Amino acid sequence: MSFYQQLVEQTADARMGLLGAPIIQGCLRGEVSLPSYVAFLREAYHHVRHTVPLLHACRAALQERNLWLREALDEYIEEEQGHDQWILDDIRAAGSDADAVRHGLPGHATEVMVAFAYDLIARRNPLGFFGMVHVLEGTSVSLALLAADQIQQHLQLPDAAFSYLRSHGTLDQEHTAHFELLMDQIDHPQDRADIVHAARAFYRLYGDVFRSLPLPHAQAQTDTVLAAA
Repeated sequence: MSFYQQLVEQTADARMGLLGAPIIQGCLRGEVSLPSYVAFLREAYHHVRHTVPLLHACRAALQERNLWLREALDEYIEEEQGHDQWILDDIRAAGSDADAVRHGLPGHATEVMVAFAYDLIARRNPLGFFGMVHVLEGTSVSLALLAADQIQQHLQLPDAAFSYLRSHGTLDQEHTAHFELLMDQIDHPQDRADIVHAARAFYRLYGDVFRSLPLPHAQAQTDTVLAAA
């Protein structure tokens, strides 16, 4: 079994934990709201803006046995430039205040996930960052395009409000194929163990981000109470 297949197999239960988040399951059933979508974009901005800095940190911290990964990381860095701006553009197109998001703070769950990524690179093993890549890109491939269709259909937002979900979903299909080839070249047992450990952690941490978002039905209940008052 290839290492990529091992990574998928050994993190399958953690992945199901993320996908079981109520807001994800609700979205797949068509339960969506504008406040929930904007909250998702807000948290996405606050972790995506760290992707390129994290890639640079990973590259700088590589051990000698993994210097061959520099070229692949350089490609990731080039491809990930500007994705945070896509999210701000989506927020504006959805009728919300992108500048407030840019200058605001992330939610606690997002801040913890980003902090763990930096700590993992600096303290444990920079290759652990690939565990984060596996989680975020794999989730994007599984859900991004479907979620975008569901949200747009129910909220009637313009195409311009979905550049992050749709572009990222499409790009990550390409990235995942490349990622699989890259992972299968990693043969050091400790590196493999650290990537699996990190992926399991990031499934939980990213799941916490989704669990922190406001549920659409909670917003609907609030609106009903206010209307009746």
